[in-house]
Amino acid sequence: MELVLTLIAAPGGLDEPPIRDAREILAALGVRPAQPRWLAPEEACDLPFEAEAAEGGPAGIEAALRESLGAAPIDLAVQPARGRRKRLLLADMDSTIVIGETLDELADCAGLKPEIAAITAQAMAGELDFEAALRRRVALLEGLPAEALERTRAGIALGPGARALVATMKAAGAYCALISGGFTQFTEHVAAACGFDEHRANRLLIEDGKLTGRVAEPIQGRDAKRRALLELLERRGLAAEAACTVGDGANDIDMLTAAGLGVAYRAKPAVRAAAPVRIDRGDLTALLYLQGFAKSELAA
Repeated sequence: MELVLTLIAAPGGLDEPPIRDAREILAALGVRPAQPRWLAPEEACDLPFEAEAAEGGPAGIEAALRESLGAAPIDLAVQPARGRRKRLLLADMDSTIVIGETLDELADCAGLKPEIAAITAQAMAGELDFEAALRRRVALLEGLPAEALERTRAGIALGPGARALVATMKAAGAYCALISGGFTQFTEHVAAACGFDEHRANRLLIEDGKLTGRVAEPIQGRDAKRRALLELLERRGLAAEAACTVGDGANDIDMLTAAGLGVAYRAKPAVRAAAPVRIDRGDLTALLYLQGFAKSELAA
């Protein structure tokens, strides 16, 4: 089987020494890698190699590389060279496609950001049940004027590389869906701004121009994200290997582990440990480099 090691850094952060070190590590494992293929100068590079002679298989290779290159500010992944380009993208919204947590920012309109953000952090780390934590946070916002939703929407900022990720995958024929444990009142805006084909999320209930402190049931949580992935794969006639998923919180783990390319993006420790791939330093264009796209192929 042909595998490929992809090394990714923040722009300007990848040079020859770590690539040379990676080649030496592979050689020590019984692998003779091909010449480096630069995907983006000083940012992303591929090292293809044949895996038959390697000690420990792909997982062992990646573990050895991480141990040896751990001090370098570089993300890395080892994956099959075949089928790298995915036909489906399912992306989390908060702290992934957008910067920060939209519910926390909504809470700021009520003067409750520190209290609600603390609950959010615990839920995203997997320390609290997601659905119970969501109900608890929303209940604290009872009576907040609905105009706060518009104020929060106006402050939403897309993460670096978000538009390029969606535009490039769509240009290559992929279907792109946004899924969130947050709210449709925000995903609708973000999906339109970023170019997603569809969006799914929870719905805040509003009566008489104010938040009721309740969310429509059933709540879209961890299992809903996995089920959405399976539904989209079936609808598109695709195998799980054709999907790329990305997220940062504990409620993303099931969809990350069920996809061919599941990426923990600047994620919580439990998510980084569970996901097949993790990106800690690159931006969202790293997901394109993982699929073998060169910088010259990225869409605006």
